[in-house]
Amino acid sequence: MRRRHRWRALTAVSTTLTLLCGGLAAVAAPAQAAIGCKVAYTKNDWGSGFTTSIDLTILSEPVTGWTLKYSYAGNQKLVNGWSGKWSQSGQDITVTNESWNGNVAAGATVNLGGQFTYTGTNTDPTAFTVNGVACNGGTGPTDPPPGDGHAPKLKVSGNKLVDADGKTVTLRGVNRSGGEFACVQGNGFWDGPMDAASISAMKTWKVNAVRVPLNSDCWLGLSNVPAAYRGAAYQNAVKAYVDLLLNNGLTPILDLHWTHGLWTGNDSHCQTANAECQKPMPDAQYTPEFWKQVATAYKGDTGVVFDLFNEPYPNNLQVMDYNQSWKCWRDGGSDCTGLTYDAAGMQDMLDAVRAAGAANVVIAGGNSYSNDLGQWIANKPSDPTGNLAAAWHSYNFNYCKDSGCWDQQLAPVAAQVPLVAGEIGENSCGHSYTDTLMAWLDAHGASYLGWTWNTWDCSSGPSLISSYDGTPTAYGAGLRAHLLGG
Repeated sequence: MRRRHRWRALTAVSTTLTLLCGGLAAVAAPAQAAIGCKVAYTKNDWGSGFTTSIDLTILSEPVTGWTLKYSYAGNQKLVNGWSGKWSQSGQDITVTNESWNGNVAAGATVNLGGQFTYTGTNTDPTAFTVNGVACNGGTGPTDPPPGDGHAPKLKVSGNKLVDADGKTVTLRGVNRSGGEFACVQGNGFWDGPMDAASISAMKTWKVNAVRVPLNSDCWLGLSNVPAAYRGAAYQNAVKAYVDLLLNNGLTPILDLHWTHGLWTGNDSHCQTANAECQKPMPDAQYTPEFWKQVATAYKGDTGVVFDLFNEPYPNNLQVMDYNQSWKCWRDGGSDCTGLTYDAAGMQDMLDAVRAAGAANVVIAGGNSYSNDLGQWIANKPSDPTGNLAAAWHSYNFNYCKDSGCWDQQLAPVAAQVPLVAGEIGENSCGHSYTDTLMAWLDAHGASYLGWTWNTWDCSSGPSLISSYDGTPTAYGAGLRAHLLGG
């Protein structure tokens, strides 16, 4: 999808402090000293200000509301906070839950974050209370209970994704938008909660994969991105979420969504070279380095999937014919005639991944916003590992939106390589289109992920949920029912 929303979200990690809470009680209930919890305080400090990320983990009994309090020793001043209601009185900080993250199950973690300014020293707080009880050790376990185990290690076998035992794995999940736009807009790293509780809500839908859109400028730390949300801080935030998904048995699909490159011609979405919108093709200046770094970071775990570029659309530019647009798609550079920046092709990005030593499954989206796979097989990039799959996006307003087109374009692709419908959805706030589409994809053994697990207006997103507890919109109800029924 091309339309994006803004929200304030969680923050960076550079220093860490972990404390055990001796007791945690529900709001309006007496404190129970036997209940254990854990608080992890991390910060990203740039000298005159910082962001903090706080993980509150419940280690024993569930709670139905929480209030966290702590104090600073210096002149730290609150600018704003998210994933909780933040306030400051002198040096004292108070954070209370939002309506969507007050109920915390045993073993679950709530993440909250804030931004502060300061001068002088910035000493980490050393004492926390939760619901009036000091976090000074407790009777709960020292770590939260494990999730469902690690996500499966994946590879390609023929036209299937398979795990380490050769068993077919079909990915059915959701997109989690935010990482592509919040950072470059100065609003944090994400859009909404990215904690264990939000993942638990996803799992009630029987989701087994989450696609995570990313921003190349934020990952690479380019100067157009606010200092708090770029470079190592952004990379650490991504790593924390990827680790959380993996440890909950969910396959992360890392998607390069917004990239550099100035295009102001037909079908332009922004008037800047910065990664602030969807571009027709990824740029050759920064994109190969992005994939080299991402591949290096995750090459040790083939449970992570790489989606090379969200929605290429050289065929929509009216500066090259259809056949030429597919050459541009694959090879970039001089084959992208009429494009006003040097583009990287699918082969360039795949080469960067493999040169880093990563054998992870890579998926490559088609032309025309990934909705056209008409020449995907003819222009398939060369992959020495054989771990290449095709990506396809489908909405009710696309041109390839009926079984006739699917039979003609998709079926031949799905017969040769794994087919992953990385985004499916409709802007009608209903689910008649996706119901029909999912049935076709099931019949052809394809994977699919709904757009998107964000609480937006379903007609402008579209959005699967109205609350991060997993309450579906009318559109999301279709995907949820289908997954639960399968």
